[in-house]
Amino acid sequence: MTVVPTVGVVVLTMGDRHQELRALLESVASQEGDPATIVVLGQGVKLPELPAGVASVELPENLGIPGGRNAGVRWLREHGGVDVVVVLDDDGLLPRTDTLRLVREAFAENPRLGIVSFRIVDDEGLTQRRHVPRLGASDPLRSGPVTTFLGGAHAIRTSVVEEVGEFPAAFFYAHEEADFAWRALDAGWQIDYRADLVLRHPRTRASRHAVYYRNTGRNRVWLAKRHLPAVLVPVYLATWAAYTVAQRPPLSGLGQWWAGFFEGVRVPCPPRRPIRWRTVWRMTRLGRPPVI
Repeated sequence: MTVVPTVGVVVLTMGDRHQELRALLESVASQEGDPATIVVLGQGVKLPELPAGVASVELPENLGIPGGRNAGVRWLREHGGVDVVVVLDDDGLLPRTDTLRLVREAFAENPRLGIVSFRIVDDEGLTQRRHVPRLGASDPLRSGPVTTFLGGAHAIRTSVVEEVGEFPAAFFYAHEEADFAWRALDAGWQIDYRADLVLRHPRTRASRHAVYYRNTGRNRVWLAKRHLPAVLVPVYLATWAAYTVAQRPPLSGLGQWWAGFFEGVRVPCPPRRPIRWRTVWRMTRLGRPPVI
């Protein structure tokens, strides 16, 4: 008999999206099957009144995206625990009522499935290129194994967190998913992109965040220094430096990116735990070698 996994939902908020947050929580409450345990964490802000049954946690400060997610997972663990943690953006919405049921089924059917990445669509049903976790971003409607996942809409088996550790809180914002994904892959877990698991989310630009360019540059270096075999570190960083320049960001953004890059070179972010060459080859076979 297949055991149906229990699900917890973690939502981080900065407190300025009250209507969007309520709509998201209503869409989670309308899901088929057993109700999920839901916790909303205010990142250094006072939370509004939440629907009955939704836990409210006001963090004393903004811990960043990875730090906030870690706090959410810890809260779930301290309050009975769940088998799968679903993380959703506070301005997203689950348009279908079978999403959490499909999540439960996916993890129940495949014991080596560690992470599931949702498909993010805008109000017109379109998926931005950056929201397809495959090189080339081809065909957002094609599901399959991938090497990373989307931060704003994903599910993680809690035993993966217990095995490989939490998200890297020092990253604060940007590339924390890649850091976690590489560790999970190296431990033998599978990551799937599921086009039928949909989160509706307003169309946005990643560069809207004030720390985008600096943190992107810094965290790319930290990611490489923490997890790549030594010979691949300069290759990875050279590739991303060339790609960033080719994208022709505004001069102010490019200056911030290089400042973050050199901060990453100068400042350590331990621990260093290089992935195995077997994992490098696995990622290459999946279409994304860890130098791109």
